[in-house]
Amino acid sequence: MAQVVDKLVNSTVGDAKKRQMDGFTIDQNEKTPLTSYFGTKIAETDIALRAGARGPTVLEDFHNREKISHFDHERIPERVVHARGAGAFGEFKLHTPLTGLTTAKILTDTSKTTPAYVRFSTVGGSRGSADSVRDPRGFAARFYTDEGNWDLVGNNVPVFFIQDAIKFPDLIHAVKPEPHNEIPQAQTAHDNAWDFMGLHPQSTHMQQWAMSDRFIPRSFRHMQGFGVHTFRLLDAEGKSTFVKYHWTPHLGTHSLVWDEALKLAGQDPDFHRRDLWDAIEAGAYPKWELGVQLVKEEDEHNFDFDLLDSTKIIPEDLVPVKNIGTLTLNRNPVDYFAEVEQVAFCTQHIVPGMDFTNDPLLAGRNFSYQDTQISRLGVNFGDIPVNRPVCPFMTNQRDGQNTMFSKSNRQAYHPNRFDILPTTEPAKGGFRSYPEVVAGIKERMHGPKFNEFTSQAQLFYNSMSEPEKKNIISAYQFELSKCYETIVQQNAINRINLVDHDLALAVAESLKDIKVPDAVPNHGKRSEFLSQITGKNQTFTAEGRKVGIYLLPGYSYAQVEPLKLAFSAAGMMVKFVGPGTGKVEAGNGQTQIAEFTFENSRSTHFDALIFIGGDSDDYTKKLKNGRLIHAAREAYMHLKAIAATGNAVGWLTDLALPGDLPADAKTKSEITQANGVLLAPSVGVGAEFSEKFIDAVAKHRVWDREVDHIAA
Repeated sequence: MAQVVDKLVNSTVGDAKKRQMDGFTIDQNEKTPLTSYFGTKIAETDIALRAGARGPTVLEDFHNREKISHFDHERIPERVVHARGAGAFGEFKLHTPLTGLTTAKILTDTSKTTPAYVRFSTVGGSRGSADSVRDPRGFAARFYTDEGNWDLVGNNVPVFFIQDAIKFPDLIHAVKPEPHNEIPQAQTAHDNAWDFMGLHPQSTHMQQWAMSDRFIPRSFRHMQGFGVHTFRLLDAEGKSTFVKYHWTPHLGTHSLVWDEALKLAGQDPDFHRRDLWDAIEAGAYPKWELGVQLVKEEDEHNFDFDLLDSTKIIPEDLVPVKNIGTLTLNRNPVDYFAEVEQVAFCTQHIVPGMDFTNDPLLAGRNFSYQDTQISRLGVNFGDIPVNRPVCPFMTNQRDGQNTMFSKSNRQAYHPNRFDILPTTEPAKGGFRSYPEVVAGIKERMHGPKFNEFTSQAQLFYNSMSEPEKKNIISAYQFELSKCYETIVQQNAINRINLVDHDLALAVAESLKDIKVPDAVPNHGKRSEFLSQITGKNQTFTAEGRKVGIYLLPGYSYAQVEPLKLAFSAAGMMVKFVGPGTGKVEAGNGQTQIAEFTFENSRSTHFDALIFIGGDSDDYTKKLKNGRLIHAAREAYMHLKAIAATGNAVGWLTDLALPGDLPADAKTKSEITQANGVLLAPSVGVGAEFSEKFIDAVAKHRVWDREVDHIAA
């Protein structure tokens, strides 16, 4: 019954977090007159008070002073890392409880739907940098549980560059823009970054992920997430189970290609945040499965790596991921600054039934995140609406800048004679730490298994498909070609050689005066779960994909409407591109609405392209447009699904992509499929055409298409 009531309340007035946030949302409209900050209605806000029309501005103009002074202080310190991001609200629903492993209700009670919030981000760039840069992506999830906020603050890759938080300042100082000229922004393609990575063996594994397509995701919706560290779950008796957290997107894990990422950085720096916003507004709510890898306490040392080492994964071949719940993002922020810029995650925010391990990187993050939020937002950052729990929260903390609550408690200490704010024993829901046995000499050193750096780097590279290996080679070549000191390039090649000799040889081909060391044995092991192309459990679907349909006045309406209906039914987002925005008239007088134009968009904005033919013979003359030709060639070079219908087929085969498609396709009565391009010159665009195109889009890329000769 309680579950039915919760569902009814949530559907009518929003979940507990939305209801809380609504209390802090001010509705401003034509019926709410402009006032000062303190409620005085304002008659004039465009001209400051002056002593005479051409006289000096007077100091008594309180509205002018208030307006300018507030503007002068509107910015807060941006995050040192993860400065650029996007966020959204949603819900988490547990479907497979971890009963007997933890007392955390969010992981054991399947009747509850928990309000949630996620902030995605890049790591190295400033708040004004581009979305599509080669960089890790933050995946920070917050659950507003009945037992307090749980923040699972991770990334889109499961490992990190360093093992110990004491190295974090060194890492970030190295990868940030070089201090003498503040160049380059949001990139590791410079001497300092590769100087550090070439000399720091802990980064060897992460380098492989960094140079892979994982660092240029297609969208936040197509991105995995990982808790990175090993955590603990505690049962009612305090028994511990090790756990690693995974987020798996329902749409599959997919990436951009490098040329596409480079162009998008200029064409639409907001590509990822716009994609997330648009999907939620369209009702195409992004979803992820929360999965766990579980290791019994007694099995901790049964691996050839240390569970406390954040530069290592637990291969899924050894410990499968068990999916336990679904995260859905279904509500965009009302105010970006209030709800995204001021959201403050802390890795230390966990709930009863959970605990930390001795991961040295996690220990540092548990200190640093809290410290950072105080620096950015003040000591009372937890009172900001987006950061507040939905359960009651009572502390003896007092005062500080921006105190939001008046507390009736005069005894802000414990114990006190009135027993105000009593503690809660673990059996009744109080937090309990794991009673870990601690022994050893105080010293600066890691466990012995921390000192192996290449095995999992080799595992990752060995597990890649051939197209992915080719992309890794190209990424290394691009990055190291931006390094201008030979010693930096040489040290990088030396480290790459420890992973794979052939990889080092291939990368070194683009560098001068570099010697590749003798081959080092590669163990040859592979994982079935690491490749985005051939990986086990990877998802390929056309759902959520954006298809750009290119129209010119006089197009064949009969060729368009069936496609629109079929694609929408498959969950795809249909976007029309025309010579201008607004109505584009077909040959029969009917219209479609163009959201994009040939000039304000590029093929990079879409997952797939279709060029529609016209009802008259002179329609092909209109197709002789440089932007259209470029769109076709660029999408072809980026390995995307492409299609043409009617008399647009001959334009595509003869003018846009001559030599890459069969020239006789325009004369055939049946559908031709070649190099991932679908051509339908004279048959209707019915079920067969739609099904083949949807299937091509679902595959994400045409990986066997040869495009080295294409310039676009």
